[in-house]
Amino acid sequence: MDTLLHRGALARFGHALSDPTRTQILLSLRQAPSYPSDLAGQIGVSRQILSNHLACLRGCGLVVAVPEGRRSRYELADARIGRALEDLTGLVLAVDPACCSDSDTEGCC
Repeated sequence: MDTLLHRGALARFGHALSDPTRTQILLSLRQAPSYPSDLAGQIGVSRQILSNHLACLRGCGLVVAVPEGRRSRYELADARIGRALEDLTGLVLAVDPACCSDSDTEGCC
């Protein structure tokens, strides 16, 4: 697998964060590694939906599956991803309500 340049890595990170479920998965894994069934229950989605999002996050290079017998534990692919999420959650944004809302960012930038 090729190492992405900064621009490509940021685009993949942005794609991952563009979905609320993937964002929740990343924030959960920032706290500690977890198993898919535990993540699905914590986030409140079906295991199938969670599996699809985990596949996306693996494909983006943000999470890895660590085999443990017949199960796999998921964790962030790099500790720096957790630190980046920490920095992003600390941001305070001045948002124009006419431009964006939490549920619809189509009109943004």
